[in-house]
Formats: sequence, structure tokens, C-alpha cells
Amino acid sequence: MTALMIGLAGPELTAQDKKNLKHPLVCGVIFFKRNFENYPQLCRLVRSVKAIKGKDCLMAVDQEGGRVKRFGTPLTQLPCLQDAGKLYESNKDMGKSFAHLHAWLMASELLSVGIDMSFAPVLDIDNGSDVIGDRAFSSDPSVVSELGRIYCRGMQSAGMKTTGKHYPGHGTVKADSHFELPIDDRSLDDISGLDLKPFAELIPTGSIDAMMLSHVIYSKTCDQPAGYSTVWSEQLLKKQHGFKGVTISDDLGMKAAECVGSIEERYQACVDANIDMTLVCEFDLCTELLSNNRLKYLPNSPSKLSKIWGLKGRSVLRTDRPFWEQSQWQAARKALVKITAAGS
Repeated sequence: MTALMIGLAGPELTAQDKKNLKHPLVCGVIFFKRNFENYPQLCRLVRSVKAIKGKDCLMAVDQEGGRVKRFGTPLTQLPCLQDAGKLYESNKDMGKSFAHLHAWLMASELLSVGIDMSFAPVLDIDNGSDVIGDRAFSSDPSVVSELGRIYCRGMQSAGMKTTGKHYPGHGTVKADSHFELPIDDRSLDDISGLDLKPFAELIPTGSIDAMMLSHVIYSKTCDQPAGYSTVWSEQLLKKQHGFKGVTISDDLGMKAAECVGSIEERYQACVDANIDMTLVCEFDLCTELLSNNRLKYLPNSPSKLSKIWGLKGRSVLRTDRPFWEQSQWQAARKALVKITAAGS
């Protein structure tokens, strides 16, 4: 059994959304720009989902900063992670503080409105990819490891679990897996010596609670994308690197994910790879997959579900007041602005 995290149609729940949410394989929701109009509306939407799913529902979003942020103001419009890397190059202490504050603000704001997690941090290196670029801390894997560790600790200190992505590294392949199938022809030794380093170094530290596997084929290691591959998900990630957290396959609606066939075949590929949870972000694709009667009778796995529920967040801010009214948030926001100004 692989649990599903699904996308919603828009800023309010539709009748089909409500039907999709009630499916037994659905464990949560991933939010996008189409789901956000303003702060009160977002809070209402989160409450509406929870009214249907109850406490056993994981709410997630990609709120990395820079090019990848789904929610607008009043949530902080955070800069890209590469800014932390640039600061680190000129002043290590400032770069570290920037990474910590960036992570804490992102996580605390989301948790205060009922969003459990942002799929962060990006642990890819900036090494020529069309889709990664300034989403990465640096082109130097040692800098990515150092700032990634600090970023994870910042998220965890705010009460949010972390997701390392995109294992085993999307930063060196040029193609964007949203639109085409990237193939990395390097040897495992070459990948291990560069892209894999941040993941391998952070796993033993307890920094990574969940791991998102890429839709990239590393052809010298396996002929399937990592998110469909037992070589990557079982032999390397779990056995070799010792990862014990939740495994997540990237969105099944991405072009690269289509390489195994229909949406049902993509989901089955995740099941075969023993992936704990997979994303189906497009509303129409969710509905198509969940209309398959066979899925209604797949057995749930209590052990997998308990692992997934372990990713739920716990806000350090009060949830009965807007985050911007709280002194802890105000101090962190002021500190980030000050560091950003000093580094510019």
C-alpha cells in the first residue's frame, strides 16, 4: 500500500474534492497557488479539509521561497535558498543565521494556519539543472550539507518535520522532470561523490524526517526513475544509507512520471517500489485515479500510516491568533530583514 496525497481544484472544496478526500488511500492534501486567495480563505479551506478527514490528514505545500512559493502575503515572501549560500561564502555566521531564520519563519507561519509541512529543504546541488538552479543552497555539496543541516534544525525547532529532496540528486541533470524525462548516465560512484553527498551526510544526523525521490533515471544504476525503483528506495536509501523515515515519490502528474504508463500504472510502480506516500497534484488526475474501483479494496498498512501521521506538525506559535501578532515571529522576521540588508 502506498498512501496518496492529492491536490484540490481551487480555493474552496468542490463536491468532487469532498468525494476524493473520503477515499481510504488519501492521507493528505498538497496545496498550490490555485488554492490560495488570502489568509482567511486559506484558513477556511484547511478547516474544511480537516472537517472531512479529521486528525489523520497531512497538509503540505511547497513554500521554499524564491521561485517556489504557493502562498502570498501575509506569509513572508521568502528569498531563494541560494541567497543563504551566497551569504555563507562571504560570512559563514550570517549565512547560517539566514538559513535558520528562513526555515523557522517558513515553518512557523505554515504551522500556525494548520499546514503540517513544506516539502523542504532542497538538498540538490546547483550544477546545471533547468529546474533546480537557485533553489539549491550552493554548487558545493559541503555547503549544501552544512546549510541543509541548519535549515532542517530551524524547521524542526518551529515544530515542522523535514523533507529532503530530490534524492539522490536532481541538480546535475539539465532536463526538468516536470516537462521531460531526465536521464543521468553517470556511474553510481560519480553520483555518490557529488549529488548524493548532502543526503548521505544528513541522514545519520536525524535531520531528514521524510525523503522525496526524484523522477530521474540514473541509467548506470537502474532503468527506472528513482521514485519507482527498489534499487534506490530499498537497497541504497534504506539499507546502505540507513534512512528510516517516510519515503515520498514526486508528483505522478509530472511528464517524467509518465514513462511507466497510465496513472494507475504509475501508482502501482510506487507500490512495487515500497514507497510510503506519493503525490497526485493535478485535480483531474486525482479524480481519474481514485475512480478506479480496484483502489478502494487495497489493504491499508497501519505501520505505514503511523509513520506518515508522524510527520504532522506542532506549532510553537499560538494557533488562535495570527502569526504576525506574536512577538516570537516579529523578532525572527526583524532579524531576517536585518541580515538580508547587511548582506546586500
